Amino acid sequence: MGKVTGFMEFERFEEGYRPVEERVKHYREFVLTLDEAQSKKQAARCMDCGTPFCNSGCPVNNIIPDFNDLVYQGDWKNALTVLHSTNNFPEFTGRICPAPCEAACTLNVNDDAVGIKSIEHAIIDRGWAEGWVVPQPPRHKTGRKVAIIGSGPAGLAAAQQLARAGHDVTVFEKNSRIGGLLRYGIPDFKMEKNHIDRRVEQMQAEGVVFKTGVLVGRLPQEGPGSRVTNDAIETIAAEQLMRDFDAVLLAAGSEQSRDLPVPGRDLQGVHFAMEFLPQQNKVNAGDTLDQQLRADGKHVIVIGGGDTGSDCVGTSNRHGAASVKQFEVMPQPPEEENKPLVWPYWPLKLRTSSSHKEGCGREFAISTKAFLGKGGKVTALQTVRVEMKDGKLIEVPGTEEEHRADLVLLAMGFVNPLSSVLEAFGVGKDARGNARASTDFTGGYATNVSKVFAAGDVRRGQSLVVWAIREGRQAARAVDEFLMGHSDLPR
Repeated sequence: MGKVTGFMEFERFEEGYRPVEERVKHYREFVLTLDEAQSKKQAARCMDCGTPFCNSGCPVNNIIPDFNDLVYQGDWKNALTVLHSTNNFPEFTGRICPAPCEAACTLNVNDDAVGIKSIEHAIIDRGWAEGWVVPQPPRHKTGRKVAIIGSGPAGLAAAQQLARAGHDVTVFEKNSRIGGLLRYGIPDFKMEKNHIDRRVEQMQAEGVVFKTGVLVGRLPQEGPGSRVTNDAIETIAAEQLMRDFDAVLLAAGSEQSRDLPVPGRDLQGVHFAMEFLPQQNKVNAGDTLDQQLRADGKHVIVIGGGDTGSDCVGTSNRHGAASVKQFEVMPQPPEEENKPLVWPYWPLKLRTSSSHKEGCGREFAISTKAFLGKGGKVTALQTVRVEMKDGKLIEVPGTEEEHRADLVLLAMGFVNPLSSVLEAFGVGKDARGNARASTDFTGGYATNVSKVFAAGDVRRGQSLVVWAIREGRQAARAVDEFLMGHSDLPR
């Protein structure tokens, strides 16, 4: 805990933002991190609650009261050690995690939660600034070789854990840079990519080998799966990996976007969010594109009310869109949750992102019936209002409308991993098309194919970065135990 009476003395202090008119002119981060004094006051609010629900609310089970207390005491280096004991990449989660730990904070029952995410952010940024984050190469090598398919947060977390256990780890990534959706899905204004680059350098010093531009198996020739980001210049067969490595971990994510198969879907100007967002990240990284999908001067409609949709809003505003609207089929949630009813679980409530505040019209309980066009290009959306009855969304008669649109971005989530990757290894699928593997303490993350494991979104479906890190760490222990008969890695 921090200060015994801190939660009564100090109010929650939020991280600030750069002004809208300034930040929409660039793609750099604009969050104002807490300084040392602010962090100490925020940490002081951590109360002696007896049962810290924040620990279980956090998917990686961060030891939150301990690092809060260390920050309050001014022991930042040990706070970083505690933070790293459960989370390989707090600079990722401290920027883009929605903070389920804060929803579970005991203080959140009838007050404002401790700003756990902002403290985490401050700890790791100071750790890098002070030079406390250094490679941790293994003392002994095992001689065992592990292949990891995919370099998103699950693959990276597993790779780091396994390398530190002494295994020879090779990460295969089909794109030209490491990071998965951290690299190509998260806009730079939410997380600059130097945070990934320096972790890659650390992991290389720990013995991890990264091979980019290598596609395992093949991509579908048509359909949503054919439009995923793919810079591969060579392919490698699953059979080859099975021969060359003692274990294989699939951490390829859930990349197949949910489509909207209504009339007019084939019109020019209707795209998946994951056709739009990666291109801007590539341009920011210095890549030259033959043709970039842009929103300059266009009336943009984003279909999907989640984080990916919000990222499309922020990117469109930075392009200089004429207008931006975001459509969500579900009814508008309440502005404030019923805390006694939902605490300590993640509440359903209206969430307004920094991108929304930069300029965006939001529509709820609205469904797209068709895309309308002229000359083969989209010009409008035909919509209808819906309402929830008996657990189903029902169209409201007489509410049909048309909305002008020059660019439509589909940000309705991801349905499953690319089936071609799983089929290349013969891995069984669950009812949703994900890799079938349990999270049991014994035999967890193992698929139906001997020595092939699966973790992250490829196994659980579309989820949070923090869940991917958790699964990568737990899968690393499972792989280590499979290879060595036992494991000292934390689960």
